[in-house]
Amino acid sequence: MGVDSLWHWIIVIVVVLLLFGRGRVSELMGDVARGIKEFKRAMSDEEDHVRNASPNSEPTEKNDEAPAPTSSRLGAPGGDQTS
Repeated sequence: MGVDSLWHWIIVIVVVLLLFGRGRVSELMGDVARGIKEFKRAMSDEEDHVRNASPNSEPTEKNDEAPAPTSSRLGAPGGDQTS
């Protein structure tokens, strides 16, 4: 008797229904369906947020690190290079 046997799955389903009852199984499936819908909605909201963000806008989260130096490596320290 393999795992893919029809009788195996019929017996597993009957045992699950006897242990948990028909109402509990349908309640559990409803909870799973609500979780999937919530996940899809959150993913959709995230995609909308990414699409609506303009490419030139500043990120909303601030980085606590010090800003990078703006002077060039080849130029004078702290000065701008002019040609």
